[in-house]
Amino acid sequence: MRTKYGFFCLFLAFASSAYALEAGSPPVLTPLPQQAQAAHLTAQFLQRFHYKPVPLDDVLSARIMNRFIKSLDPDRVIFLQSDIDKFMAGSTKIDDAINQEDLNIPFSIFNVYEQRVVDRMTYARSLLNQKLDFTAKEDYALARDKEPWPQTEAESDDLWRKRVKNDWLRLKLAGKDDAAIRDTLDKRYENSLERAYKYKNDDVFQTFMDAYTTSVDPHTDYFGATASAEFDISMKLSLVGIGAVLQERDDYTTIRELVAGGPAQLSGKLAVGDRIIGVGQGENGPIKEVVGTRLDEIVQMIRGAKGSVVRLDILPSDAGPDGKHHVISLVRDKISLDKQAAKQTILSVKDGNTTRRIGVITLPAFYEDFEARRKGDKDYRSASRDVAKLLGELKQEKVDGVLIDLRNNGGGSLSEAIDLTGLFVGKGPVVQQRDAGGEVEVESDDLAAPAWTGPVGVLINRGSASASEIFAAAIQDYGRGVIIGEPSFGKGTVQTVVNLDQVAHNQKPKFGELKLTVAQFFRINGGTTQLRGVTPDISLPGISDLKTFGESSYDNALPWTQVKPANYKPWGDLQALLPQLQSRHDARVKDDPEYKRFVEDLTTLKEQRDKKVISLNEAERRNELTAQANRIKARGQANDGIDTGEDDGLQANERSLSADIAIEKARKNAKDILQNEAASIVADEADLQAGMSRAAAK
Repeated sequence: MRTKYGFFCLFLAFASSAYALEAGSPPVLTPLPQQAQAAHLTAQFLQRFHYKPVPLDDVLSARIMNRFIKSLDPDRVIFLQSDIDKFMAGSTKIDDAINQEDLNIPFSIFNVYEQRVVDRMTYARSLLNQKLDFTAKEDYALARDKEPWPQTEAESDDLWRKRVKNDWLRLKLAGKDDAAIRDTLDKRYENSLERAYKYKNDDVFQTFMDAYTTSVDPHTDYFGATASAEFDISMKLSLVGIGAVLQERDDYTTIRELVAGGPAQLSGKLAVGDRIIGVGQGENGPIKEVVGTRLDEIVQMIRGAKGSVVRLDILPSDAGPDGKHHVISLVRDKISLDKQAAKQTILSVKDGNTTRRIGVITLPAFYEDFEARRKGDKDYRSASRDVAKLLGELKQEKVDGVLIDLRNNGGGSLSEAIDLTGLFVGKGPVVQQRDAGGEVEVESDDLAAPAWTGPVGVLINRGSASASEIFAAAIQDYGRGVIIGEPSFGKGTVQTVVNLDQVAHNQKPKFGELKLTVAQFFRINGGTTQLRGVTPDISLPGISDLKTFGESSYDNALPWTQVKPANYKPWGDLQALLPQLQSRHDARVKDDPEYKRFVEDLTTLKEQRDKKVISLNEAERRNELTAQANRIKARGQANDGIDTGEDDGLQANERSLSADIAIEKARKNAKDILQNEAASIVADEADLQAGMSRAAAK
């Protein structure tokens, strides 16, 4: 699954407050020869080896142009229509430019983008010294992605006037006074302005290549050096560093979290809230000041080889900007990113006088340390290995059933999805693959016997994709367990990663990597998970907007199709139990006040999300807040993890660190209504199957 972010959210590191004003116009960025060569090699590879090759012609060229512009200005508030007209004049020339190893078109567009950002942020800051009228009857458009670009600078000014007015009103309604509001917004817009001076040609190239590859298909990606390293880390669940989660706050790189067991936490020399103002390499290397340096660059400076030394110049959390700072030395070590690892817990489900214990295994990703496995490491890390251990623990605890929670699991290793399925069905086919030549291959697991033979449930949502869908579909096709939740993402394609430097026989890395679609998944029943995803047996409400999130939201997604079913023997037939499971679920949630509140909050959230405009009239907004407060008061407070409450008007890095961490902790500790209900469904499954066994015995 591909997660998309607005370009404004790519980087969180900013320069000092005077930087932009002293620098004048933002730097003019130009492509490197190796970037143009990498684009050309990517084009050749995609046209030869992609599952459904798309010719690099004028049609694709125009699609790339549209995606590139949208990635820069998704809400159409930066560029003017005259800019777009000039850009589109070259929309059919990108194909020729790539073949001729000339990337001046996207770079020239980005240079205009930088200047427009400077213009817009400078104007926004100027409005903070003017009096804003909150008695006027006017609205602000919350989403402009389908609206036309402003025709004139005056029209753009009016859009930004309303945007500033809305930002101000949100803070005002949250109780901030004018001075505090002016200071907060001035810093916010200044940060965005200064970001325009921090972009590099790598950023432009990565953004352009994203536009190119996703124009071919939604899940083909280009990885530059940084993106490639992050992808590798996500699969291995480990990296070499100091074990600290960093965040940009007020121009400083701040310690947000210390990873348990990492060098930073074990040293006792760092605390949450401490700020890094300098980084030095080795015992005696010079300390380089990093205040105002991009966060991704600082992260790369801190990471390094295992056993090497990094020195950090630290400004303590309680010290002022001119406070006393000190230098610490840390030895880099391998850090295990256990937050993304499989975890288990046991939920007790009461039904009358009966209590059933359901083991819940939460799996955020299908990870696998490919490198360690290739080297023959017997203890290499993988999702299926971790789950096997957790199943062993749950068997010792004598749980009555197991729920696999795959919500927001975007996939990962195909082999891990196959191995995980084998833990529940044993030896047999799991998934089918069809390559570009039409050849279909059945992928099977060879585990002699399953690790768990009891009742099973799989909890999915719209964020469950790819490997998650393979596993859920196999469990459903085998009749092995009940699938619970909302329709999954619908990503039924196979990708492989190609090192372009190896293809070009480069001695040193410079071309990056290409992740391209090479095959399509099919269930063992013959259907594909592509586009339609996995349909749950028991539906639960979900937060996602199915119109804008999922494979069906992509305009170039592959269609649903099917092949012959594989030769497999169903484990059992849950179809006979589904009507009773549904009936019990309906009866339970009908009278469950917490579940009903959850559904009410979902309705409110969706109403808020569907609003196209918002009033800029203070009286109207206060009336809306009063009505919302009365609704919450009338039903009583309940923390169900859905945020429909008060808006403080702040961005995450504008809150105090303690307040931001407290919000995150509250969300984490919120009662998981859907997981609890899914566990109850698995408990019902266990009860019904036990009843069937008793009847069969008689």
